[in-house]
Amino acid sequence: MTRVAAIDCGTNSIRLLVADVPDQGAHTDLLRRMEVVRLGEGVDATGRLSEAAIERTRRVLAEYAAQARELGATAVRMVATSASRDAANRADFEQMVLTTLGRLPDVVPGSEEAELSFLGATASLDAAVAAHGGTAPEVPYLVVDIGGGSTEFVLGDGTGVRAARSVDIGCVRLTERHLHGDPPDSDEIQRTEADVRAALTEVLAAVPVGEAATLVGLAGSVTTVAALALGLPEYDDTAIHGSRIPVAAVRSVTAGLLTATRARRAAMPVMHPGRVDVIGGGSLILRVIMDAFALDSVVVSEHDILDGIALRLARGQA
Repeated sequence: MTRVAAIDCGTNSIRLLVADVPDQGAHTDLLRRMEVVRLGEGVDATGRLSEAAIERTRRVLAEYAAQARELGATAVRMVATSASRDAANRADFEQMVLTTLGRLPDVVPGSEEAELSFLGATASLDAAVAAHGGTAPEVPYLVVDIGGGSTEFVLGDGTGVRAARSVDIGCVRLTERHLHGDPPDSDEIQRTEADVRAALTEVLAAVPVGEAATLVGLAGSVTTVAALALGLPEYDDTAIHGSRIPVAAVRSVTAGLLTATRARRAAMPVMHPGRVDVIGGGSLILRVIMDAFALDSVVVSEHDILDGIALRLARGQA
C-alpha cells in the first residue's frame, strides 16, 4: 500500500486527493477536496494568467501541501492542464507552485490528460454501476472529461486507450466567450453550440466515436447535471457515481439551466457556488455531444484525472 497525494489544477478548480493505493485493486480515499479558484479566468481573451488568479490558487495550494504532509503522503504529483498550457506567463505560475509545493507542476499535454482521465474514470467503474443495480457497462468506452478550458475525448477498453483528442471547448472558456446574458439569449446559445459542433469535427477526425458502446462522463459539469437529473435534495457523490442518465434528462436539465437566472441556479441545492456561472455552458457541451454522436445515455463517474494521477504515481508510472 502506497500513500500518495494527487493535485489536479484545471481552468476552474484545483483538487486534492490523498489516497492509499494497493499494488492492485481499488484505492482508499483519505481526503478529497475541491476548491474553485478560476485560474483560467480571462485566459481565452488575454492569453495570460492574472496575478489575482495565481494568488487565489496559491492560497489553496498551500493548504493542500500542508494536508498532504500531515497525512504522511510519501509522493506528491501536481498536474496542471488547459489554462496553464495556454498562458504566455506560464513561468510565473510554475514558480509559484515550486515555492508553495516544493516541486514544479507537470503541465501535461492533452494526450496525457486524456490517458489519466481514462484510467481514473474506468478503474472501478463496474463496481460503481453495480452499486446502482446496473449491469457492467459495455466496452469500448468513450470517456468525455468536460473541463473549464478544454474537453478530452478518449476511446478505450480494459487494455487501455485506443484514441484520444483534446479540444478547446470548456465551460469557463465558452461562458466567457459567449454566454453573457442572465439568462443567455438564443443567439448566445447558438454561438456556443456552433463552437462545440466545430470542435466535434476535430474529435471525429482523431477518434472513431462510432465504435463506442458506452459514454462515460466526468467532471463537475457532468456530475452536477446528473445530480439535477436524479432530483437529489443535496449533492451526494455516492448517488451520482455510477448512475446512468438518459439523453432526454440531459436535454431537460440543460434547457432548465440555460433559461434560469443566476440567482435561480445559485439556489439549486446541488449547485456548488463556483459552478453557478459556468454550469449552463458545461451542460450545453454535454447535450451537444450526446446529440451529435447519437448517444442515448451517459454513465457518470466521480472518479477522473485526479484518481488517474494517484494510481500512476503509486505504481511508479508518473
